[in-house]
Amino acid sequence: MQIDLDLLYTWGAISKEFKKNDVIISEDEVAHFYYQVVEGCVRMFNSNDDGKEFTQGYFCNGQSFGEPPLFINERYPATAVAFQDSKIIKLSKEKFLKILDEYPSIQKKFLNLMAHRIHSKAKTAKYIINQKPEFRILAFLNANKKGNGDHKELVPFTRQEIANFTGLRVETVIRVISKMKANKKIDIVNHKIYF
Repeated sequence: MQIDLDLLYTWGAISKEFKKNDVIISEDEVAHFYYQVVEGCVRMFNSNDDGKEFTQGYFCNGQSFGEPPLFINERYPATAVAFQDSKIIKLSKEKFLKILDEYPSIQKKFLNLMAHRIHSKAKTAKYIINQKPEFRILAFLNANKKGNGDHKELVPFTRQEIANFTGLRVETVIRVISKMKANKKIDIVNHKIYF
């Protein structure tokens, strides 16, 4: 969700630039700020002790991220890094919550946003518990398809990123993608996936 930048600056927000791969927030860090992407893109993920990552989501121009712990006094459940050079606005938790009190229309939009995110997480969990890799990949591709038509469009994710989103090994994704190409479920042009 995007809160008007002038409103955020009026309430004391500051902007900061991050280079690709810079850490913005760390998993288990105390949640003190509201973040909104002005330019660029942010990736939120969890990783285990073996270094395997599970991507929670990407947040790009105009989108906010990391809000849920602000409402329930919890720590951030994931790490957020700049996926590309980015400009991010941050506002203190206290001022963010006051904006929501002062502007019921913004509060309603956040309620809607949180409902969509919860619904999306529930659907993702459903796909992940299905043990068939092709089902997981197809569910991911369908969930991230922009258009509604029957034409195939470029998938903006690498095979590694698809693995990170679906909880699969990259080798499995590569094998399944090849099988899907042979079955004409996807196209591959210049190593890029079209679905």
